[in-house]
Amino acid sequence: MSANELNLFDKHLHVQTVMADKEGLLEGQLDYVPSEKNNFKSRIMSLTLSNVSAREWFHKTRESVKPWTEFLNSKKFAIPKTVAPLPKRIVKNIEAFQGNYLFVFLGLVVVCIITSPLLLVAIAACLGACYIISLKNQEQKITIMGREVTLAQQYAAVGALSFPLFWLAGAGSAVFWVIGASFFVIMLHASFYMTQEEQEGFDLELDDIQTV
Repeated sequence: MSANELNLFDKHLHVQTVMADKEGLLEGQLDYVPSEKNNFKSRIMSLTLSNVSAREWFHKTRESVKPWTEFLNSKKFAIPKTVAPLPKRIVKNIEAFQGNYLFVFLGLVVVCIITSPLLLVAIAACLGACYIISLKNQEQKITIMGREVTLAQQYAAVGALSFPLFWLAGAGSAVFWVIGASFFVIMLHASFYMTQEEQEGFDLELDDIQTV
């Protein structure tokens, strides 16, 4: 065979191979995707959905935040005359200022971390280890005794190894302090801040006093 005939024969074989692959796909393998690609796509989809849900939750929380001038308006604070309307006032204020209370809680968390150097070092070490692990997993999968260790298992191991460090840094007492301080501040504000109905009734009482 000449060189041209060989080239034509190779092209003919290539075309036949491509046509056979297409026929195999048309015969029922259209939905076939390798398992690795399926796993990768499912992870990407789960991460995307989690990011979207977190973004929506943050957007809704930010929208629910009332102006801080209204939240801290001293003219709207009053001691309840009786204990009976207090639970209703607390529930309504928590519903109205839940976004503000969340930021109060986060602010207390930040204050607690900043004022606890050992806790700050422990958190930085834990986050640094997790970041290094994520970089290592991007390069290649980590295996122990021929068995692949998932990223979640590696994060769990970091958390378990960091537990003594957090214990030495006083993380337990810090958590209880944040919870206690948040509960105290939120309940204090919700108990003394007048609801919209109470404010309208208070304005009516002032109008009656002025007219008399």
